[in-house]
Amino acid sequence: MLAFAKDITKSDHIHPEESKDPKLKEYMDYQRGINHEMLVYHSLDHAKIYFQRTLSDEKDEEKLKAYLSSAFPLSQIYADSDKILLMLRKLINGHNSTNNWYRMNSYYQAVVYDCIERFCKIYNQLLKDAPDKAENYNITRSGEVDFDDWVQLHFFNLDFMVGRPSQYTHFLYGQRNRAIESALAVELEKGSSKQDALNAIKDNFSLEEDALKTILSQPIADKDLELFYTSVENPIYEYLYDIDQAGMSEEETLIDHSYFMGCQFKGLSYEEAEKTMESILSSQKNIN
Repeated sequence: MLAFAKDITKSDHIHPEESKDPKLKEYMDYQRGINHEMLVYHSLDHAKIYFQRTLSDEKDEEKLKAYLSSAFPLSQIYADSDKILLMLRKLINGHNSTNNWYRMNSYYQAVVYDCIERFCKIYNQLLKDAPDKAENYNITRSGEVDFDDWVQLHFFNLDFMVGRPSQYTHFLYGQRNRAIESALAVELEKGSSKQDALNAIKDNFSLEEDALKTILSQPIADKDLELFYTSVENPIYEYLYDIDQAGMSEEETLIDHSYFMGCQFKGLSYEEAEKTMESILSSQKNIN
């Protein structure tokens, strides 16, 4: 199974505050109505099937490039068609494994991001045009999948998008990326190369080596095509439920904090999210 920021095999979490907060209860009902495992599977499977079909049918190199730019706008920066197809196969094999958790580096996260974004658009449109067909995917009990919200909850970061525009808010990760971009600009103004500038700031943002490569638009190397794994017996998500790993308050677990923040930012523009964050931080200071 692919290892995201949350266990995608579980959709039954109950937030301790939702019984007191109708908005949070509605948000958590929405989360419990999503089959995350099936969403990821169908996103990857759809991408692979249509990509293979395009590779087989399309002989015009320019049209193939146009398809790559449309279907894989991020991952086509780092990988050619052969590499992307190989990565899709590895991702699907990893996702179907029941014995191990597979960790995705920034290159693989970019592919998954592209696939889920595209499939969410297709699935959400299908819900409107042919709800019976959408039901066959067994992804949601009701309603569309909010891609922006899903990414905010299930990706560890969006470092592979640093310096690249996005049509989505992705507020918390957007804040991080803007901070990275600002720090990078300061170093570049000193006359540093982009590589040296990133080396100067990477520790401040805990940037992984694979993330640095994607920020530099470096093509994926063979060694980066490996999906590292650990046994499902390894409790990799235990820390999310550990009260000692506190959220914004000492009595809040990280998973509860994540859902609370997701509820606050769902559907907001970046500017609206900024105001909401200011309000949350202000309230937290008053409590302390």
